[in-house]
Amino acid sequence: MRGMTWNHSRGIDPLVAASSEWKALTGETIEWDQRSLQDFESYPVEDLARRYDLIVIDHPHVGQVATSGCLLPIDEAIDRSTLEGIATGSIGGSYESYTWAGHQWALPIDAAAQVQAWVPSRIAAPVTDWRALAALAADGRASLPLKPPHSLMSLFTLCGLTGVTLEDAGDDLFPAAATRAYDLLATLAGQVDAQAYAMDPIDMLEVMADPAGELAVAPLIYGYVSYSIDGFRSETVRFADIPALGNGPTGSTLGGTGIAVSAYGRNPPAAARFAAWVANGKAQRDLIAPHGGQPGHADAWDADSVNAATNDFYRATRATLDRAWVRPRHDGYMPFQHAASERINHALRGGEPAAEAIAGLNQLYRASR
Repeated sequence: MRGMTWNHSRGIDPLVAASSEWKALTGETIEWDQRSLQDFESYPVEDLARRYDLIVIDHPHVGQVATSGCLLPIDEAIDRSTLEGIATGSIGGSYESYTWAGHQWALPIDAAAQVQAWVPSRIAAPVTDWRALAALAADGRASLPLKPPHSLMSLFTLCGLTGVTLEDAGDDLFPAAATRAYDLLATLAGQVDAQAYAMDPIDMLEVMADPAGELAVAPLIYGYVSYSIDGFRSETVRFADIPALGNGPTGSTLGGTGIAVSAYGRNPPAAARFAAWVANGKAQRDLIAPHGGQPGHADAWDADSVNAATNDFYRATRATLDRAWVRPRHDGYMPFQHAASERINHALRGGEPAAEAIAGLNQLYRASR
């Protein structure tokens, strides 16, 4: 069989290790190819399904793939008790994020959300209150990635932090109260270096891990466990829950990945068996975590050995993950995500009033549905 994942050590190395163990157990070979993070976020899954047996996806694609029929409903190939074990151990809403139209389209193998990254040599502790960021940003010591789609992800998260409910089942995604979240984003974006608009989380974490740098904290950034491992880069980056705004670390935009099975593959039942095996707690703890993955199962997140190796990456961010928000997943969301991110960045750079920016985003959302 052949699989497609994303070209980062977190995306490829654990799957190669797991496939080696799977071959020893079953005699079945799985070879993995890689695509860029940008392709991962935008490339049509249906095209990949015609070339690969296993595909790593993120949850906003599920409405699109359910409509196209390109993926195997995993609940039709794996027994209920196995799926219940994976669901019970799922971090936050990771398992449910791949449930759509009455079927399970992928199994979580990687859990992520926007968390806080900080550098212990430059700041005494992670920021706990959003209002403390102003002075750090003015000093050039706080920033956040704004390259699409991350500006939109930060607006989503700030809506959660300010107690705003996003109506993903309605015509308008953002209620009028979302203007406060937009203003918070605009204030911080106006203080950071313009280079942030060209940076994704990996770019920013590389800057933070540079011993010659000054950047101390990124309050909203997708966590990458590798940067919290001593010796991975010259400067170790630590991770923590996102700064609160009265509601605790609530509403961070869920990320992560799931493993899906092509409906067009050579042996979908065998591919589904591997997907269920690699998503279970034991494989996630004993294979995915030690080989650079960021597991999607609580057996790994709760393990002392896993946390000891990563400066408590998992325990330090667990509250944020457990209270994260699942993005819309309807067929049409993915084009909206790209267009809305570009729209936000245009508004932020041009100083557009919050009400106009939110209205523009809602117009794009209505068109996507």
